[in-house]
Amino acid sequence: MTILTTYISWTFLVLGGFLCISGAVGLLRFPDFFTRMHAASVTDTLATALIILGLLLQTDAWMVQVKLVMVLVFVLLTSPTASHALAKAALHGGLKPQLKIARGSNKAGQQSEAEA
Repeated sequence: MTILTTYISWTFLVLGGFLCISGAVGLLRFPDFFTRMHAASVTDTLATALIILGLLLQTDAWMVQVKLVMVLVFVLLTSPTASHALAKAALHGGLKPQLKIARGSNKAGQQSEAEA
């Protein structure tokens, strides 16, 4: 493995790890179910793809590469499908997206202490 391949591989691995963390922050910071699910699903799919691509560059065994490609294809097909099914089930269950947050209010819709 050349030094360039190693650097590219570690770049993919670090970017994938960063996207995993940013998805977790999105789960904590966004206000409603749909925005949280969007943050988790998009970052999860892209982070997994980057991590697997980084691992593909790390290995020389062709059988491991075939297995990693199979896992990558599986994740790229199932993760967006599962997110779509979850959002559709939430809509059918009566959960409505939060369209707007009033300025100066917290998540419960109360005035902030600075305005009171």
